[in-house]
Amino acid sequence: MQSDMKLISVNVGLPRVVMSHGDPVSTGIFKEPVAGPIMLRTLNLDGDRQADLSVHGGPSKAVYVYPSEHYDYWKHEFPEMKLPWGMFGENFTTAGLFESELNIGDKFRVGSAMVMVTEPRMPCYKLGIRFDRPDIVKRFLASERTGFYFAVLQEGEVGVDDPIELIEGSKRSVRVSDITRLYTREKHNVGLLRSAIKVAALPESWRSYFQHRLEKLTGPS
Repeated sequence: MQSDMKLISVNVGLPRVVMSHGDPVSTGIFKEPVAGPIMLRTLNLDGDRQADLSVHGGPSKAVYVYPSEHYDYWKHEFPEMKLPWGMFGENFTTAGLFESELNIGDKFRVGSAMVMVTEPRMPCYKLGIRFDRPDIVKRFLASERTGFYFAVLQEGEVGVDDPIELIEGSKRSVRVSDITRLYTREKHNVGLLRSAIKVAALPESWRSYFQHRLEKLTGPS
C-alpha cells in the first residue's frame, strides 16, 4: 500500500431497467460521479442502491471499490471504449490500494467514516450489460483486477480527494487477491484454504465455500 492513498471519485446510482437480449433487467451497475461530500451509511452511500440484494449489497458489500490504476489496463484492452470513473459499477474509485497488497480485515479511515476490507468482487452478467460485451465477465475475472468491498464500521461523510488512512492492519495475512486465486486458479491450495477459513472478517458464505472445498480435498476435519 502506498502513502498517498485517496479517493479519486465517489460514484452512486439507483437501479434502472435496461433491455438485455430483448428482456428487461433491473440493475444498479450504472454509477455516476458526484461532487461534494456524501454520507456513507451501513448499507450504502446516500443516493445509491443495489437492484438484486440476493447477490449485491448487504453489510459486507456496502461499498464497492475499484483501483483507478486498473483503468489503464482496460483502456489498452478496449481502446475504442470510453471508460469514465464508475464504469465498473464501483462506488469508490481509489488511488494507492491494490488487491495484491490489501488483507481481508484491514481497516481504514475515509473522510469521517471507518471501513474494513471484506472480499473481492465476483463479476456477474450485469457487467456485460454495462460494457455491452458478454466477454468482459470472463476477462475481468481472469485479469484478477476485481476490486473489492468495504464493510462500514462507522458511518460518516466521504468526498473526492479524501485521504484513505490505514488504522488497523489485519492480523491474518490473507490478501484480497488470495481469495480470487482460490476461486479461480488455485482451487487445490490446501494451505491457503485453511488460512482463508480462519479469517473472521471474510464473509461466512466464502468461509463455508472454502471449508466445503477443503473437506473434498482432505476429508472432514
